[in-house]
Amino acid sequence: MALSKPSNLFLQLISTYFEHLYISPVKTKAITSCIIASLGNLLSQKISGAQRINSDSLLAYALFGFFFGGSVPHYFYMYIHPFVKGPIQFLMVERFLYTPCVQALTLYMLTIFEGNTHNDACKKTKNLYWPILIANLKYLTLLQYINLKYVPPVFRVLVVNLINFFWFVYLSQQRSKQTKPKRRIK
Repeated sequence: MALSKPSNLFLQLISTYFEHLYISPVKTKAITSCIIASLGNLLSQKISGAQRINSDSLLAYALFGFFFGGSVPHYFYMYIHPFVKGPIQFLMVERFLYTPCVQALTLYMLTIFEGNTHNDACKKTKNLYWPILIANLKYLTLLQYINLKYVPPVFRVLVVNLINFFWFVYLSQQRSKQTKPKRRIK
């Protein structure tokens, strides 16, 4: 038998995912982004050696993924696609217009969803915005170009989800470093 049971299950999951992506793309992307953001934050907390899971942070990432992580990129790509042709032009618009705005939105909304005030969210966003944006442009531009140029359109969402998982781990690490009190050496 060519397909063993684990492979068959995997193919069924992928098939179901693509079916839902086709039938209800925004809902599917929202749920997927919620799961990916949550898992990225959870892994980040485990990597950093957290004794207890910070449920506020986990919930903030889940809410951000659900409300913004699926819908914002979906509508951006849907509306920009007819106007921009070719992977280089698309990459330039995505990297220099979309990415700076989304990074600001991400940092601000994660802080708000953690239960902080508007002033706290503005302060934390201001402190982390440039380092996070530069890291995003530095590390993800080549991956995004490869995705746009070489990955068939039907698989691009899967590739972006994989990239986003690791990006959420990195983002969680950077945000947690900012909130930890600095040790004073005596």
